[in-house]
Amino acid sequence: MIASAAVLVPLLLIPLADDDTPDQQLQNTFAAAAHEFHVPRSVLMSVSYMQTRWDTHPGTPSVAGGYGPMHLVDPGRTEAPSAAAGPSAQHGAGTRSPAGAGGIAAAPEATPSPGHTVQPADLDRAARLIDVPSERLRTDPTANIRGGAALLAATQRQLGKPLSDNPADWWEAVQHYPGTRDITAATTYANDVFDVIRKGAHRITAEGQNVTLPAHPGVRPHVTRAQTPPRPKQVECPAELSCDWLSAPYEEIDEDGDYGNHDLGNRPVDQEINYIVIHDTEAYLPNMFKTVQDPTEASWHYSIRSSDGHITQHVRTKDEAWHSGNQFVNARSIGVEHEGFLTQPGKWYTEPMYRASARLVRYLAKKYRVPLDRQHIIGHDNVPAPTADSIPDMHDDPGPFWDWRHYFDLLGAPLRASAGPDSDMVMILPDYATHRPRFTGCKGDGQACAPHGSNAVRLHTRPDDNAPLIQDPGRKPDGDPSTEDVNDLGSRVSAGQTFAVADRSGDWTAIWFQGHRAWFRNPAKHPTAVGASGRMVTPKEGLDEIPVYGRALPEADAYPEGVEEEPDAPLPYRLRAGQRYVTQALVRSSYVPRSSIVDTPDPVVTGREGYYEIQFGHRLAYVRASDVDIIENAPAAAGPPPAPTDGPAGR
Repeated sequence: MIASAAVLVPLLLIPLADDDTPDQQLQNTFAAAAHEFHVPRSVLMSVSYMQTRWDTHPGTPSVAGGYGPMHLVDPGRTEAPSAAAGPSAQHGAGTRSPAGAGGIAAAPEATPSPGHTVQPADLDRAARLIDVPSERLRTDPTANIRGGAALLAATQRQLGKPLSDNPADWWEAVQHYPGTRDITAATTYANDVFDVIRKGAHRITAEGQNVTLPAHPGVRPHVTRAQTPPRPKQVECPAELSCDWLSAPYEEIDEDGDYGNHDLGNRPVDQEINYIVIHDTEAYLPNMFKTVQDPTEASWHYSIRSSDGHITQHVRTKDEAWHSGNQFVNARSIGVEHEGFLTQPGKWYTEPMYRASARLVRYLAKKYRVPLDRQHIIGHDNVPAPTADSIPDMHDDPGPFWDWRHYFDLLGAPLRASAGPDSDMVMILPDYATHRPRFTGCKGDGQACAPHGSNAVRLHTRPDDNAPLIQDPGRKPDGDPSTEDVNDLGSRVSAGQTFAVADRSGDWTAIWFQGHRAWFRNPAKHPTAVGASGRMVTPKEGLDEIPVYGRALPEADAYPEGVEEEPDAPLPYRLRAGQRYVTQALVRSSYVPRSSIVDTPDPVVTGREGYYEIQFGHRLAYVRASDVDIIENAPAAAGPPPAPTDGPAGR
């Protein structure tokens, strides 16, 4: 969360006033270390924010082998792919890829810039500088911060620069801190550090520490721009990001005409791009690189490395990757994989990865006019199942620990209230740091996961913490109850999703969810949802209920001769009279027939029927426009509903 205060403090080496309260200890430690090593406090705190967002994770290394709030790296502790991890297509699964295993070389590293020498934030070197055992820097946040400050000061001296109290003089030392040899990544990192210094930041850490960096808007370092190395011409990526190319194959895989691992397209001319789907890999990135190069496996457009946010593109955005589990969504979306495991957010969902991803998604959304909202920037876990029998096999990533609120802040489209607290619509918006619902299954043993901030809010059948959780009959057709398992989406909603209010009772709010009233605790002092405005759909007068779909297919007579009709397949849910669901798009039905490898993209079959995309449950769904009426919830824009278009939607 960006601090609203903007006070320029000319002298930044003076410690904060003493505050011995437990949740202020980290704040005081930054001030003391900055004073001891003559590093501007804003520089020290902003570097730490960019490394770990001030989380300490005592004794637990990141994927890059980094420890503590300064992310001091022990190369011997860097995690490496194991045979157990294996090539995994689970979270990149499309509707056309058979099982298989890759054995292809990993992607190339970005080319280092000539003359850009670096010395990473080495834990052992930091320990020597402050004369304490290395093990202490792994477990003691105070020693870790002192070590990071000592490294920054040592780098400043090596660069022949004074230990100035002016943050602007430290840009080059900051550029060297993460130890990357990629000049583009190093420059972007330093720019981000100084952006945090200018805007300020406030956060309650994973360990409950209340940390604030005041804004210093006048800090403007004098930067000498280095020439960045050339990138492959296929890459579609913002100039400030470090990106390369590792191609996914488009080739026949057997004599029966089967092919892999994506489809040619002519987007956005023939089919608009309306979704950007956020995945996590559930595998180490080198193994995913093997998967995406195997024509018998799934594909996606981009991969983002956890340790530093480096981006690798695999499929051109004009083409259709097989990544979501729903071909309708695939045809209208771009898939972005993030290296990580949803049960280990502190090790994998790093700030450099969040920032690189947000820059990429903002660039793609602007290029293809994708709205920056949670019905179009969606998780893999929000993709609708195309048919009833596919519901249990749909995926759960990036999971309840992905910080959607922070992500949309980085996108420049903050999630916030757009109506009063008594509105007929609400946006789910818990405070990520302090909202820590219980989860099980992070270790695969049914035990409780370690407490962690979460975007997820659980739904009950009654306004009572002891009431049963809402059940999803599509996900568990045998009638098994919903659980607190980290992969069980049956009774969960997540930050940014918007729903119609069904009822209120004291501190509880009910929403319409998969055809039922679903209750969640929403106290006024610590709300988990805020008022929202917009449009809702409800069945037309006289209809008791209407079908709900996982894709918007054309009517039968829209298919040209020689193209087999794709039959309608309603999901096992109903939208009943009197119920309301939020919509943010009216889309025209479409279908792309594919059966064998081709030299040019196949034509898109487009229907006359329009469908409203709705927030029906944790996942999106579609209803026919002819089945529903539109209800405006002020202060939404006035006027009739739009005519059907090709977007925004998903295939």
